Amino acid sequence: MPRNIDYTVPPEYEGRKVVHFLRGYCGFSARIMRKVKYALLCNGEKARTIDRLKSGDIINVTIPDDDVVPEALEAEIDVIYEDDDILVVNKSPFMAMHPTHNHQGDTLANAVSAYLAKKGKNAVFRAVGRLDKGTSGVVVCALNHLSASKLAGKTEKEYYALVKGNLTGEGRVDVPIYRPDPMKTLRACSYELGVEPAVTNWRVEKSFNGATLLSLRLETGRTHQIRVHMAFSGNALAGDTMYGDFMPEIGHQLLHCRKCSFEHPVTGKNMEFEAPFPPDFVTAMKSIDGISE
Repeated sequence: MPRNIDYTVPPEYEGRKVVHFLRGYCGFSARIMRKVKYALLCNGEKARTIDRLKSGDIINVTIPDDDVVPEALEAEIDVIYEDDDILVVNKSPFMAMHPTHNHQGDTLANAVSAYLAKKGKNAVFRAVGRLDKGTSGVVVCALNHLSASKLAGKTEKEYYALVKGNLTGEGRVDVPIYRPDPMKTLRACSYELGVEPAVTNWRVEKSFNGATLLSLRLETGRTHQIRVHMAFSGNALAGDTMYGDFMPEIGHQLLHCRKCSFEHPVTGKNMEFEAPFPPDFVTAMKSIDGISE
């Protein structure tokens, strides 16, 4: 169903136009304004974007429903948090994000669509950032146009990865990434050929026998960035057979988005979420002998 939001006009917007209030105070983009401009109310009466406001006025905005949504196919999802504007889930490493020629119906987009349909809601699957198939953890889904617009590029994420080798302290990988073959998803690092600047910061969380658990934060968001950067550094991720050969029996890269924080797109409240490691990640760490605290 459409999302209705009430905003109270503060004193500093006395005498300003509705459009200035929505664009400035509420943070609406020009694209969102085009969607809502004919469904605005001021104190319960129809309003125009050019109308002047008084302090204390109540502006009601109706954000329309989506017309086209992914096919709803039921699959189990781990919901961390939900309200009228966002849905936060802990993605399984075995689930792809979006339908592709290799994945039809078995994706997070399909599962979220089915979950919302049960509640009488329909929304385009707007993931704020994506996690590769094989990567697990926190995924934030925007449930309307406004949330998607205001959250784009505004989430802080912390990833954890089990990598080959014994690292100490912390470090930074600042190497451009490029795509050797435009027909393949494989990426590579090169100072000469790289066309996409990429920076990954890492810190040791725990040392094992021949492996290290790292926490990582990205300054850029390139495809496969953590995987290709760590492989380039000689510390390929466990299970990542695309970029290395460390613990291939796991079957997927041990990369997990453990934490995510952002400002709520409507309330402005600081939101922080955390997702536990999936079982196979925990099992892999336990299987390595000589754990060092």
